[in-house]
Amino acid sequence: MDERTALRMLAGDLPGAGDDAAVVGGTVITTDMLHESTDFPPGTTRYTAGWRSVGASLSDVAAMGAEATAAVAAYGAPAFDGDELRAFVRGARGVCDAVGATYVGGDLDAHGEFTVATTAIGETDDPVLRTGAEPGDAVCVTGTFGRTAAALRFFERGDAERGNDLFRFEPRVAAGLALRGHASAMMDSSDGLARSLHQLAEASGCGFAVEWDRVPVDRSVDEVADGGGDRRELAVHFGEDFELVFSLPEDALDDAREASPTSIARVGRVTDESRGVTMDGGPLPDRGFTHSRSESERA
Repeated sequence: MDERTALRMLAGDLPGAGDDAAVVGGTVITTDMLHESTDFPPGTTRYTAGWRSVGASLSDVAAMGAEATAAVAAYGAPAFDGDELRAFVRGARGVCDAVGATYVGGDLDAHGEFTVATTAIGETDDPVLRTGAEPGDAVCVTGTFGRTAAALRFFERGDAERGNDLFRFEPRVAAGLALRGHASAMMDSSDGLARSLHQLAEASGCGFAVEWDRVPVDRSVDEVADGGGDRRELAVHFGEDFELVFSLPEDALDDAREASPTSIARVGRVTDESRGVTMDGGPLPDRGFTHSRSESERA
C-alpha cells in the first residue's frame, strides 16, 4: 500500500492523530523522515539538507498556529564526514534561528543511504486543527507555489546553486501565529496544494471551490515550466512547498492579511461536502507528493 493508504489504515488505532502535529497539553509535537533517494537530489548540500529536513517539521508546528520552541534530528549515513556533519548542523541551526526555535541535537547512526528523521515541538493553548472549515469561509494560502518543483528542475539541469537556494524555505511559523486567532482550519502544503485541499476538506467534512488564476505561482516556475499545463502541474500537484493552506471567515480576511508577515492569497471558498473539491468548476484531482516516487513518475 502507499503512504496515504497506510496512514488511513492506522487512523483507527491512533484516534489522536490526523493533524500536522499531535497536541499534548499545551505542546504540539511532530516528526518527519527524509531520504536521499526521494528527498535530496544529487547536488543537495548537507547544509541545505539540515535546513530542509528540520524545516519540514517546523512547518508542521506552524500549521498548528504554535510557537516553535525546539527541534532534534537523527542523522543516518553510510559513513560520517566531519565537514558534512558540521554543515548539516549549521543548516539545522539556521532554519531554527529563522523561526525563533533552538536546535538541540539528535542522534547519529550508520545507514545504507543518507536519511534524516526530525522532530519539532511548539507551544500553544489554542491549536488550529484541520476540522473547523465551514461553508462560506474563504480558502486562502500563504506565499507562492511550485518552488520545490522548480528547484528539482534546476538540480536536473546541473544548476545546484539555484536548486539549493530554492530548497531552503522559511517555515511559516510567524504567519501561523498571526493566523491563529482567525483561521478556522489549517495545514501545511507539504503534499501539494491539491492534495492539501482534499485532506482539509475531508477533515472538515466540506467541499472547496478554488480558482487556478488566484493561485500564487512562484516566479521560478516560469523559468522551468514547459507550457501552461506543466506550470499548473508544478504549482498545484507537485508539493513540498511548505506553505499554509487554511480557511477563515470572509470578514476576518483583511485582519489576517494585516497581521501576517507573509503574503496571503484568497484562492476560493468553502462549499458543502456534496460539491467536492473543484478548480474552475471542474473536479480537482487528488494528486500530490509521495515519498515513493520521483518527479518524472509524479508528472
